[in-house]
Amino acid sequence: QVQLVESGGGLVQAGGSLRLSCAASGSTFSIDNMGWYRQAPGKQRELVARITSGSTTIVDYAVFVKGRFTISRDSAKNTVYLQMNNLKSEDTAVYYCYARQIVTGELTWGQGTQVTVSS
Repeated sequence: QVQLVESGGGLVQAGGSLRLSCAASGSTFSIDNMGWYRQAPGKQRELVARITSGSTTIVDYAVFVKGRFTISRDSAKNTVYLQMNNLKSEDTAVYYCYARQIVTGELTWGQGTQVTVSS
């Protein structure tokens, strides 16, 4: 099994920056890709960004964060980061880290971290 621990959320003014971290432990060899979803009040959870594991790195972003957010990973630490720049009030949400299993496709979720952007 994989366990995920997130950190880095908080309150920031519009135009500011935050960096989220997601540390994976346990059966990390079974991870296909990791990334971040977010969920705002009254809205569905939506994909923000993802990054593949292994020797070839592929990243993918939601259109609403392209050019502002950057996902990266430190394989030695089994940690994925989400650098969020030029934050907007509409980025306010709970951000959830996930890890996808190679064999089953099952998603493991982190506990979520609140990001609040004040205008």
